[in-house]
Amino acid sequence: MLVSGFTIVRNAIKYDYPIVEAITSVLPLCDEFIVCVGNSEDGTLELIQSIASDKIKIVHSVWDDTLREGGKVLALETNKAFDAVSTQSDWAFYIQGDEVIHEKYHPAIKEAMLNYKDEKEVEGLLFNYTHFYGSYRYVGNSRKWYKKEIRVIKNNKEIRSYKDAQGFRKNDQKLQVKLINACVYHYGWVKPPAAQQAKQQSFHKMWHQDEWLEKNIQAGNEFDYSQIDSLAEFKETHPAVMSERLKRYNWEFNFDTSKVKLSLKDKLLLGIEKSTGWRPGEYRNYRIV
Repeated sequence: MLVSGFTIVRNAIKYDYPIVEAITSVLPLCDEFIVCVGNSEDGTLELIQSIASDKIKIVHSVWDDTLREGGKVLALETNKAFDAVSTQSDWAFYIQGDEVIHEKYHPAIKEAMLNYKDEKEVEGLLFNYTHFYGSYRYVGNSRKWYKKEIRVIKNNKEIRSYKDAQGFRKNDQKLQVKLINACVYHYGWVKPPAAQQAKQQSFHKMWHQDEWLEKNIQAGNEFDYSQIDSLAEFKETHPAVMSERLKRYNWEFNFDTSKVKLSLKDKLLLGIEKSTGWRPGEYRNYRIV
């Protein structure tokens, strides 16, 4: 069995993306790793080149900044990376620049890839998600956070990145997937407040015009993490590759987890989910088989 990893990145240093941690967290599972590096204003290319692995293969790209609708440019760049994956690979492992896999999940992921490699009806593997917010101590636990997404796909180039690159489809049809016992740790909402504010101002340009940004992105030089509805305390361990980044944590964010800012409707729906495991109205860009 051969496995390729792939990702896209741009301005990783400027916006404090844990891209090195993301790549190295899945590198042990991969025979090669494609990094599509976009035109950047910092040392992103040199950062990727500094990863000490002969598995890394860099694809250079220039992002089309005129595509300001639905995050389309992210899907286009993701497809560039996927298209560079070796034709010899059975699976392709997609990881975004703010996602990290805990090493404790490696055996389950490898086992699933081996078990379903030759099953044609299985087109991808579905992962659970843990979303960190504000600091490495808290995780989102309201309905605003997506719970699952596809991160491993069969190496079939009919599969394409979908919309803003959160998931995948084949000929515009939802992929048939197996849910596996593995979780993606999403750190996109854990950055120094200044870096988070800069990311928000830049990131939303891939979805909206300037008028929308002026009305909807909070003003100021630092992001206000306090405007969140509900969080829970994280009581497990972080991936080993995150250890140095955790040591560099240098801002304060505290949240009273006993206080939530949810509507009555959201409280009721969250109660149903906690008691039954069913999330009413959940968007699913996949079909579990």
